[in-house]
Amino acid sequence: MAIHSGLSPAERADAEQYIASGDCRLAFVSPERVIQPSFLELVRLADVRDIAIDEAHCISHWGHDFRPDYRQLARLKHIFPGTSFHAFTATATERVRNDIVEQLQLDNPAIHVGCFDRPNLVYRVVPSNQLRRQVEGVVERHQDEAVIIYCISRADTERMATYLREKGVAAVHYHAGMEPDDRRATQEAFAREEVNVVVATVAFGMGIDRSNVRCVVHAAMPKSIEHYQQETGRAGRDGLEEECVLFYSPAATMRWKSLIEKSTEEFEGSPELVAAAFELLEHMRKYCTPGTCRHRTLSEYFGQEYEAENCGACDVCLGEGEELEDGTVSAQMVLSCVARVRQNFGAGHVCDVLRGTLTDRVIQLGHDQLSTFGLMESTTKTALNQIIYQLLDQDLLERTRSEFPVLQLNANSWEVLRGERKVQLMPSRSRKKVKTTAHEAKSWDGVNRELFEDLRELRSELATERKVPPYVIFSDASLRDMARIQPQTVETFLGVHGVGEKKLRDFGELFLNPVSYTHLRAHETDSYLVCRLLLE
Repeated sequence: MAIHSGLSPAERADAEQYIASGDCRLAFVSPERVIQPSFLELVRLADVRDIAIDEAHCISHWGHDFRPDYRQLARLKHIFPGTSFHAFTATATERVRNDIVEQLQLDNPAIHVGCFDRPNLVYRVVPSNQLRRQVEGVVERHQDEAVIIYCISRADTERMATYLREKGVAAVHYHAGMEPDDRRATQEAFAREEVNVVVATVAFGMGIDRSNVRCVVHAAMPKSIEHYQQETGRAGRDGLEEECVLFYSPAATMRWKSLIEKSTEEFEGSPELVAAAFELLEHMRKYCTPGTCRHRTLSEYFGQEYEAENCGACDVCLGEGEELEDGTVSAQMVLSCVARVRQNFGAGHVCDVLRGTLTDRVIQLGHDQLSTFGLMESTTKTALNQIIYQLLDQDLLERTRSEFPVLQLNANSWEVLRGERKVQLMPSRSRKKVKTTAHEAKSWDGVNRELFEDLRELRSELATERKVPPYVIFSDASLRDMARIQPQTVETFLGVHGVGEKKLRDFGELFLNPVSYTHLRAHETDSYLVCRLLLE
């Protein structure tokens, strides 16, 4: 039984009565609701034996998604002193785990930590350049497959979804500002495989009922590794390969810093909590820089050793990424221009001066007479902005926090200008060609892809008829195995991954002979007739 804001008053009353009756074995409620006096009075009437807290990292100040109401859950230990207490989370560092124990006042708890590594996920971090085209390219690699694209803001999701639709991709957006019915319809359409591409904020996460998401795209860097681990972990749950592409721009770091500073209420006005949020952001920024295996970085962040020398499943280990370049000269030109305009102007104006753009403002201020005017005229504005943001990202340049931020030099800037410090920059050009991983090659080895697509279509039709998610019929892993083995006897069908006696009884006659099924599909498009012929 679940009690939530989507219930009508009558439905909520029925649910509460059911809980109070003692017949309810399992109740789902939010932390905000469970600590309300009216609900506590209600559950006192029931014989509560166990309390399980999901997303327990929200309890910790040091977690990535702190929610004050979670801190109140320790009261339940005193209200129900003989009750077994459990806390679960998929993303907690050792520091967060210790804080959960302390805040819940747990006595000598048993702490079980699973493996954080997901070897079937392929991690790629790509410099953001012409972002929408880049995202479109990733979606094209996963045609007819489930893709989730995460953006920072609601407006970003709508703009990206609109762009993809204009390019012929059936994409929809999802965010918390939508009407509840619209959000529910989008989520259900995605679960039923009626929609494959969703552009969303982090609001699209809880309850994603689809095991075969093949790609998660981050159109901008998330604000913590914990968020990244959660969001990428919503794909590849069937154990097959899944691609995680993060488009990184130092501008995202600046954007998150600004949002964190403006969200003082979220951090209860505590400078300590703001500093903790900045620390999480810094870990995420470092993850995005080239050089270290992505699987190793994630595992070690959560306190686990990663033994493999080469994961074979990230851009670094596959040799796809571009090497950092010596950007000292470019940095010196940018910093020199900031000095020449007396550290009183923003990035846009500095770009205009460096590129030799004769705007009215440049001419009015006489900045067309500066020695740095036109110094980088062959550099595109996008590439020049990337250089500026990388300098900000590396603390080689500063930007004021005012409404109209201006660029300013710091001690590190002068070291670069004096030639005492070298600068490494990510190139703005396109990355090397994406490579096929060993895991992906193995999972498709011997699979008849045309037959696999036919089986997916049959699965979708059966799922619609039975009003269940398609993976309940068969997972993608099972369908690939069928398209590989092409079973024609009960014995060989039972050898397919995920097939047991129940699946044999329920679907054996429909899926047992895929060769015959494919032949029928070629001569008859009416799905109902196809199924009827197979059953006869």
